[in-house]
Amino acid sequence: MRRAKRLWRQYGIFWLGAIAVGLVAVLYARLIDWGYAEFRTLQHRFVWAPLIVTPAIAALAVWLTRTFFRGAEGSGIPQVIATLHSKPAEYGARLLSWRILFGKIAVSFLGILGGFTIGREGPTVQVGAAVMFNLRRLYPRSNALIERQLVLAGAAAGLSAAFNTPLAGIVFAIEELTRSFEARTSGVLITAIIIAGVVALGLNGNYTYFGTIQIGVHFPDLLALAVLLTAIVTGIAGGVFGWLLLNTARWIPAPLRQLHGERPVVFAALCGFAIAVVGLVAGGATFGSGYAEARGLLDGHEQMSVFYPFLKMIAMIGSYLPGIPGGIFAPSLSIGAGFGNLLHMVFDTMQLPMLIALAMVGYLAAVTQSPITSFVIVMEMIDGHALVISLMATALIASRVSRLFAPPLYESLAQRYMAPLPRPAPAPVPEVPEVQAPEVQAHAADASEPAAQQVDGKPSADDGTDARHR
Repeated sequence: MRRAKRLWRQYGIFWLGAIAVGLVAVLYARLIDWGYAEFRTLQHRFVWAPLIVTPAIAALAVWLTRTFFRGAEGSGIPQVIATLHSKPAEYGARLLSWRILFGKIAVSFLGILGGFTIGREGPTVQVGAAVMFNLRRLYPRSNALIERQLVLAGAAAGLSAAFNTPLAGIVFAIEELTRSFEARTSGVLITAIIIAGVVALGLNGNYTYFGTIQIGVHFPDLLALAVLLTAIVTGIAGGVFGWLLLNTARWIPAPLRQLHGERPVVFAALCGFAIAVVGLVAGGATFGSGYAEARGLLDGHEQMSVFYPFLKMIAMIGSYLPGIPGGIFAPSLSIGAGFGNLLHMVFDTMQLPMLIALAMVGYLAAVTQSPITSFVIVMEMIDGHALVISLMATALIASRVSRLFAPPLYESLAQRYMAPLPRPAPAPVPEVPEVQAPEVQAHAADASEPAAQQVDGKPSADDGTDARHR
């Protein structure tokens, strides 16, 4: 029994958590897909409906987030980084609680119902970390090391289950979340990713996120030039996007900044109206995460405007300014696909899927500034092992170009959550009247007459000698 308990604490809790993460990730993905399908049905039936629905849902989502789910805003990856790099018990209780988990799922579902340009992959990372973190209660004596391992394994398993990219989950944990890889963590991490992936595969079947692209045996002569130009273009675009998110005070007009600070619900409604207008101008292509548009471009079934990536970026910024839950992975991949479609005008002799794959990895690497994670994710999502060197080079160059404009996005946002937690105010101490001894009371009575000569707590001028004596 003692050995069984030790094995349960060492492996069983992690396995149980990984199974739970896989189940939650799959159910969350289906919920988001159903919500967006409902929005598209409404938008096709009533073209002008987003002008009313999107602002209303934006206002409701911001009110719910600010009132009940502080800490659930954004993608969720900065919150996980802040927990890992701080005291897991304190920050996890604030950023990875069951309440935050529920709010993350519920409010992001509201956002996709309103057509917001958000993804589910980043939130799945926070959801997975929250599921595993709350299993710390099953340990008789939990400590910071166990809590950190639980958070790391849950986050990596969440990303792996969301994209069906187990290798990317491991690399993501190394490069983005911890910047290190301890031997004591590696086995636990890989096991959690495998179990969560098996659960996702069992429910969804074996699939690649964007399908399989067909790349010929012979690469074009202009491939090196295409890699360089694609990396520069997507690096600049991703760097500008990061700068806009991190420096809102430098480009948003003062009246709007004041409105955001004083009346955030009204500001959210304005952002929702702007998203709806952009969506109508784009013919509905900018609503949602952009997965369908990117998949259509890769398959050759979709023809997108050359303005699509720019309009999608505007909708994506408008979706994140109010501060509602939502991820940036899938929208970034969609924007990258749009840039690949745009660059096909320059490299018209190259295969369109090849350019789209390069642009997707370039823009994702520029936004996250995690080049290894980016090219591994895209390589696994398109089964593009033949392009591994090209994808790697594009990711590295785009990430370096992006850094000229802004620091790493997730780490910068995590700093806002890593501020010292406010300490509770000390309880007021009731004043107890001091009981004096009889001789002290007599001495005080003798001194009462000179003390009466004080004015505003200071000795009077004609009693300087007695004042000095006292």
